[in-house]
Amino acid sequence: MSNPQIVTDPYSTLQFVELSHEWDQRCPSYPGQTDVKMWRGVKHSQHGVLAWRTVTVMHTGTHMNAPIHMVQKGDDLAAIDPARYFGNGIVLDLPKKNWEVITAADLEKAGKDVKEGDIIVIVTGWHHKYSDGLEYYGEAPGLSKDAAEWLVAKKPKMVMVDTPHIDHPLATSMAPHRGGPHMKRLAGDYAKATGLDWKKEHGEWNVAHRTLAAAGIPTVEQVGGDVDLVKGKRMTLAATPWKFEHGDACQVRVVAMFDPTGTARIEQGK
Repeated sequence: MSNPQIVTDPYSTLQFVELSHEWDQRCPSYPGQTDVKMWRGVKHSQHGVLAWRTVTVMHTGTHMNAPIHMVQKGDDLAAIDPARYFGNGIVLDLPKKNWEVITAADLEKAGKDVKEGDIIVIVTGWHHKYSDGLEYYGEAPGLSKDAAEWLVAKKPKMVMVDTPHIDHPLATSMAPHRGGPHMKRLAGDYAKATGLDWKKEHGEWNVAHRTLAAAGIPTVEQVGGDVDLVKGKRMTLAATPWKFEHGDACQVRVVAMFDPTGTARIEQGK
């Protein structure tokens, strides 16, 4: 997004920061999935009304995953307690380069201010690479199994990342795991760039994502927007999905909120 900014509500003086990527038919789509399709069903020039028609995979742009996405008997979007969608949280600044792993040790170092019940946002800087590209989807950093276990132990309301996957891409179907590889050159490119064997390093399929899902923790992938403005800070966060029965995922708008008075109040609307 251009012109990063903190927006102040003139009535309540609460401050808001956008943490979502823009979403439309230009939105990048995961390898192996179809692109977003949008067209105007009704146009102003015809009827004085604008209404879009859309066909999309729910896993595009900034989106929330329900536990059922990875665990068959996990909660769907409609079953998740709405209290998880809003609350205190923290944005952890964890810069990572291509193909690096986010470990429990990384989280322990950056997450000293994490509290039980937080919404935890992990920012690696990968949101700056958001695009329909080989590097974005194939070379992203990702959570290790012990990082996911560290997060589960904190009992968070939700976990968010600025990467396209919760896991390292070599632990997903981008690589030669079940249903893959969606990126056929990925395993070879990884070996050439790192000297590592993908199967030895990332032999468990989506292990971090499955660990979080099994604990009933919803996740958000592809956080973006003006998230750089809030790195390392505590704030209130909100991300609300559709009430989608059997829904595994949907696009969400993530917003960070600050109360300059320090009272962390919610307006009564009087």
